Amino acid sequence: MEARHDSESLSPPQIAAIRRSMTSGRMALTRRSLLRAGGAGAMAVGGLGALGGCGIPPAGRTEANNASDDHSDEEKKVDFSNWSEYMDVSEDKKRHPTLDEFQRRTGIAVKYTEDINDNVEFFGKIKPQLAGGQSIGRDLICVTDWLAARMIRLGWMQKLDSANLPHAFANLAEGFRTPDWDPGRSYSYPWTGIPAVIAYNKKATGGRKVTSITQLLEDPKLKGRVGMLTEMRDTVGLTLLDMGKRPEDVTADDYDAALARIQKAVDRGQIRRFTGGEYTGDLGQGDLAACVAWAGDLVQLQLDKPQVEYAVPDAGYMTSTDNLLVPNKARHKKNAERLIDYYYEPKNAARVAAFINYQCPVDGVRDELAKINKDLAENPLIIPDEEMTAKSHAFRSLSSEEETVFEEKFTKLTGA
Repeated sequence: MEARHDSESLSPPQIAAIRRSMTSGRMALTRRSLLRAGGAGAMAVGGLGALGGCGIPPAGRTEANNASDDHSDEEKKVDFSNWSEYMDVSEDKKRHPTLDEFQRRTGIAVKYTEDINDNVEFFGKIKPQLAGGQSIGRDLICVTDWLAARMIRLGWMQKLDSANLPHAFANLAEGFRTPDWDPGRSYSYPWTGIPAVIAYNKKATGGRKVTSITQLLEDPKLKGRVGMLTEMRDTVGLTLLDMGKRPEDVTADDYDAALARIQKAVDRGQIRRFTGGEYTGDLGQGDLAACVAWAGDLVQLQLDKPQVEYAVPDAGYMTSTDNLLVPNKARHKKNAERLIDYYYEPKNAARVAAFINYQCPVDGVRDELAKINKDLAENPLIIPDEEMTAKSHAFRSLSSEEETVFEEKFTKLTGA
């Protein structure tokens, strides 16, 4: 078996970070968390092997290698792989109304498969075909930004045709337009945003608000009742922002300074533990007085636990994305692009947002969402207002070497 390109191999610290994410991070227990946790464990090990072990070198990046014969005109179908609980469903749980409407409108049948349990497992499934320049049997996939960046860098995703994406081009919210891993969104469009903010249980805090990372790390009244996330980019990114640093421009020295600050809080017993999505139970019960949290979890949690509130730090918050991409050799590229574009019509985007409760990347969706649920339409965790949008930040893309160093240090800090 041929050697892999070193720049794309995963180091032991990177693999450890992925394992941590699968067992206690966002991969395991978020996006309707517990429903997704089942089935990811044993199968994910194969995905880790595909990422970290011997494999086929990346396919070439020439247009000839990336091109595929598009059969969209004569084959009215599209194969779409997504996460579970990431699409609107009917009351009887048997249909996806927006997909049904797309088929009625266009005559394009959608084979919709909820077969993405976590990014690593899914990548393990599709990597051999992608690396070999073969079709993966899917026209549209949805993966998190770090994996989207990796596959674009490898030359395994197709450049999208803007002529088939008029609504997407016009309605993509400004804050999602220029990720450093896909400037101008040439290869991807976001399905949803995943903000990381601060949450607190106002009963556990005695009615006090918790609005900053400084409070989490230094307020003696919160000692032993603070949670931070096992996702490095969210925890360190928020700490950097609190220190007046931009995660978009983070240097090695900045990173070390942020870790040192968190380490001091660990040494003082300020932080109870580093968690994934399981923080929701501790926060709701008051075992955690305050923590770093993902917005989609909070929208759901507040329905049952009104004592839970959230704050967007004045210093800013972190956002990652799940993204729609068309793989090389997709048989129905234009149909996939039409489906992407369909979900950038505000009415359709609103129906999805009302179900999944994560940040919607589509401008103009508020009025449509208000027709479904006025409270959701006014929730800035789903539709950010101008003030919140201005506070959004993303951790810059890291080289493989940087990620190895950063994750190794973070793993040591968290004890994972």
